[in-house]
Amino acid sequence: MSEHVVLLSLPGFRAQDLARMPRLRELVAGGDRAELVPGFPAVTCTVQANMTTGLPPQAHGVVGNGFYWPEREQVEMWTSANDCIERPQLWDVLHQHDPSLRSAVWFPLHSKECGADYVCLPAPIHEPDGSESLWCYTRPESLYSELMETWGHFPLQHFWGPLANIKSSAWIVDSANEVARRYRPNLFYVYLPHLDYAAQKFGPDAAEVQQALVDCDDQLGRMIDGFAEAYGDEHVLWLVASEYVITPVDHVSYPNRALRDAGLLAVCEKADGEHLDLAASRAWALADHQVSHVFTRDGEALAEARRVLGNLPGVEEVLARDELDKYDLAHPRCGDLVVVSTSDSWQAYYWWQDDARAPGFARTVDIHQKPGYDPVEMFWDPVHKGIPLDASLVRGSHGAPPHQSSQRGVLLSSEKGVFVERPLADTDVADIVLRQFRV
Repeated sequence: MSEHVVLLSLPGFRAQDLARMPRLRELVAGGDRAELVPGFPAVTCTVQANMTTGLPPQAHGVVGNGFYWPEREQVEMWTSANDCIERPQLWDVLHQHDPSLRSAVWFPLHSKECGADYVCLPAPIHEPDGSESLWCYTRPESLYSELMETWGHFPLQHFWGPLANIKSSAWIVDSANEVARRYRPNLFYVYLPHLDYAAQKFGPDAAEVQQALVDCDDQLGRMIDGFAEAYGDEHVLWLVASEYVITPVDHVSYPNRALRDAGLLAVCEKADGEHLDLAASRAWALADHQVSHVFTRDGEALAEARRVLGNLPGVEEVLARDELDKYDLAHPRCGDLVVVSTSDSWQAYYWWQDDARAPGFARTVDIHQKPGYDPVEMFWDPVHKGIPLDASLVRGSHGAPPHQSSQRGVLLSSEKGVFVERPLADTDVADIVLRQFRV
């Protein structure tokens, strides 16, 4: 039994990356190693829910990085509160087993208002004029103000987008070290997204990725040292999990453009360009890396959308709702169709055929108005003060079913005998953690 478990989530991390990460390599040198197979879709919010509930998306309901709420005709990307996860997570199970066991949850998505004892994640304040003020949601509520006194505001601009860099991870490490020192939680779940950025922008084997590994390892070294000082002689087990790996892509498909060409998707003209008209569209796609959820108005639209998207280059398969059991994805939140990319392609949300008619937000960093994930935001053009509308710039992606070993990550432990060294599913992580507390 472990007194303390640190579950470190490193999206984009591969087993071979240890060669450039001496501090992490030293930490896990005497431990177990197993291939970690992400569920489908292999995207952040889904895999994090898989790992923390021990269940697939058809049970917990997190079918992607975003949701379409039909009753409000609204798309919500990234920002849903914890109640979007429909099953208990690790900290809930630990509390039920032993109320004295305390958990910290540091920066994973969908953690706002979760049941952990100590929580921190970005929660910018949206001002009436449309601007944002930096802030983080924390439990205890006063904790962010206290952390800010020492390290300033969390640098949200460096967490995602064109300015994403190691500064956000450094703040996460600083604050996590402080919480470990103050509270010594029994379970500490930390999300460090740094390896995600360069691999998507430049490709997983680019020189920029090699530097990202070095920078990430430096921060991990500071966390390892900080936690060692905080916990002292108390036993700490480290588990390091890659949520998914980035695969090279040289193609992009545009499901919404295909649906528009087929007369299924409608737009409305506004002063700043063409906007997606959800109410008038008979079919449209919420694009998310290498998968999209397609929502349709009727059976005829569904059949036509399936035909059109099945013929789209870069698409491996199009699944109807009654076929989603194949990937443990059958949940009411899914689209009427789920479109899956080949491993070398990804899906962009674009619906306009003429860049001059793109909506104004298309050239900005804006996770709220875009009905889908947009990695092109990383390619901000300082000359034109906007992002280009060239989705072919993206060189890495993820999300497709991990049919090949190159699409699978790794699970590492800091000591032997924690898990069997055979391929594991991301849903196995929860049980591995709970076993350490004899749950």
